[in-house]
Amino acid sequence: MRGDRPTVRPGDGILEHGARLAQATLETPARHPRTAVVIGRLLGAAFLVCFATGLYSHFIQAPLPGMAFPSRPEWLYRVTQGVHVTAGIACIPLLLGKLYTVFPLLFAWPPVKTLLGLLERASIALFVASSLVQLAIGLLNTFQWYPWPFSYRATHFALAWIIVASLALHIGVKLPIIARWWRRRDSVDDDGRLLPVGPAEGELREHVRPSRGITGFLQRRLDRARRPTEPVSRRTLVGAVGIGTAVAVVGSAGQTVPALAPLDVFGPRQVGRGPQNLPVNKTARAAGVLERAKSPDWSLTVSGAQAQRTLTLADLRGMPQTTVVLPIACVEGWSTSAEWRGVRFRDLAALVGASRRPFSVRSLQVGAYAHTLLEANFVDDPLTLVALEVNGAVLHLDHGFPARLIAPARPGVLQTKWLAALEAR
Repeated sequence: MRGDRPTVRPGDGILEHGARLAQATLETPARHPRTAVVIGRLLGAAFLVCFATGLYSHFIQAPLPGMAFPSRPEWLYRVTQGVHVTAGIACIPLLLGKLYTVFPLLFAWPPVKTLLGLLERASIALFVASSLVQLAIGLLNTFQWYPWPFSYRATHFALAWIIVASLALHIGVKLPIIARWWRRRDSVDDDGRLLPVGPAEGELREHVRPSRGITGFLQRRLDRARRPTEPVSRRTLVGAVGIGTAVAVVGSAGQTVPALAPLDVFGPRQVGRGPQNLPVNKTARAAGVLERAKSPDWSLTVSGAQAQRTLTLADLRGMPQTTVVLPIACVEGWSTSAEWRGVRFRDLAALVGASRRPFSVRSLQVGAYAHTLLEANFVDDPLTLVALEVNGAVLHLDHGFPARLIAPARPGVLQTKWLAALEAR
């Protein structure tokens, strides 16, 4: 070993040079604070829309004491859940674009310089990890594929709060940079070119002292990495992210937006496909109700505080029938309108002297959503039916034959199929 070559001890500048080499190698004009802010504010807005609409969906299925939800407009849940899933899908390319712009900062050295820096790194790690998991399981939920041992709904709900909290923390830490690069007119010079970043934002451009040995090798690689090669421009990145987001949204929104149905290439459910031109989430076979639903002895029990009636299918058909057009909207993001015909729920409630009372609605199936609560305002709404037909024909088994609930502004999982009993509360 040559005696005139300095000895490089582990940790004595090697990690620092290596980190800066990685940063310089990854550096492009697109990876600029202005780009990160532009994509970041779109991503933040999409996450907040997801959060608000997701809370609505969660609490309408599991309301807290004192909570009440409107039955009108009848398309309310269709819109909120369609927006929720569409915004969630838009988050995927936006998050990937945001990670691309800030990826070199992963190699900042030292990783943590101050307590504020530690807070920043922790918030970013929590936000990125929870967001990736949230978007992955949310996307798989639209396909009804659950290859994990935990509860999807509980996990999805918890991660939503973690994402919003870590996002708020991250925005608070990065507020000075966000404020500087928020407006375009403050980010470009008179010729429309992006202004250079400040010292705290431009660590990739720091000069590294020439040295020999391993650090010298890293220095030469660093200098080579900084030479212009065909960098990705800011407009190219923003355009790619914008196109990717538009394709993802348009290619899946057709599940709930009829005008976009011909472009629905990504959605697992498509409008007009399925028995009686309606998609199906759970079949009668999967629910284990085939024999009981087809039984000639089937009847619907309607119970009030002072009376109880047992109605056969013939009894229900002999009552005044009402036809309504209502959407069926599922938590997986698909929805479609259909023509339903059956007995008004409030007429059945009146039979047992339980008008304007909440009702417990029970199904022949067992397990999740075999029992739901129909609040009093939904019971009294003239659009709420115990449906016997859909789209001009007797209900298909997979759509809830012999009778099912259909009500305005409610999730599909609460539109109970294969009815067994209605009990006033």
